[in-house]
Amino acid sequence: MKLKDALKKKKFVVTSEVQSPVDETPEKLIESMKLVRGRVDGISVGEVEMEGIVGDSINVCDMLAQNRFESIYQTTTRNKNRLDLQKDLLSAHSSGIENLLVFTEDYRITGDSLQEMMFFHVDSGKLKSVLEHMKEGQAINGDALPNKAEFVLGSGVESMWGRDVPDLEMKEMETMTEIGTGYFLSTPVFDVEKFAQFMKKAQTFGIPVIAEVIILRTAGMARFFNRHFKSGMVPEWIIEKLDRAHDKQIASIEIFADIVTALKETCDGVHIITIGGEEKLRHYLDAAKLL
Repeated sequence: MKLKDALKKKKFVVTSEVQSPVDETPEKLIESMKLVRGRVDGISVGEVEMEGIVGDSINVCDMLAQNRFESIYQTTTRNKNRLDLQKDLLSAHSSGIENLLVFTEDYRITGDSLQEMMFFHVDSGKLKSVLEHMKEGQAINGDALPNKAEFVLGSGVESMWGRDVPDLEMKEMETMTEIGTGYFLSTPVFDVEKFAQFMKKAQTFGIPVIAEVIILRTAGMARFFNRHFKSGMVPEWIIEKLDRAHDKQIASIEIFADIVTALKETCDGVHIITIGGEEKLRHYLDAAKLL
């Protein structure tokens, strides 16, 4: 089933994310994902750059499509002008990619500020301009394109605020709704109660919200997120459970299943981040009854 159809039918959408390999061929990654073929509605491929080496995410998307997966090209507007963005999206479209996941900025944890407002205004306008031109079959300089191009658009949104969603965040969601986003993708969810408070605000837009869920395999991973992304991002009870567990994988699967089960009553789907554990994803889907 196409991602567009899954969203339209209001099923509980399940997507996952992989990174384009930079030091090996994508075949091994594709083989790992074949273990969950038919159980995920889409696989997004993020852009990766390590020490000047850039992973070919469009090629990985193409390979996924050849292996009967619904691929999602994931990109960001940061550090890209309109020409850069147009070039990437045209390349994706010419490769047959129909789904686009865009982050207009990195995960933000600082709240409202004039600088952020200006940044979002510039980047959302840039994205809107490129997409509207492509939809009409035009380049941003007015030249005709070989074909009109339109994507199922997903957009990232900060969801860690709970009920106290800043005005800027609501404005971002309003703007992306106007641009034509088909769904919002949240920042990682570990505290479902807090996320449910966010959903009360997010539901006013009438756009599906998919919750990002990171598979935590060790307490060290959890502490890393708290240290480098946001303090308290992963609740202490999760860290303690992973710390005490004799079998870390069983504990990890239980935590994932508990979060996803609660999210089924809260939002419209989950986006699973495996962080290199693609070959074990099927065990997590089984536990959470994502068939």
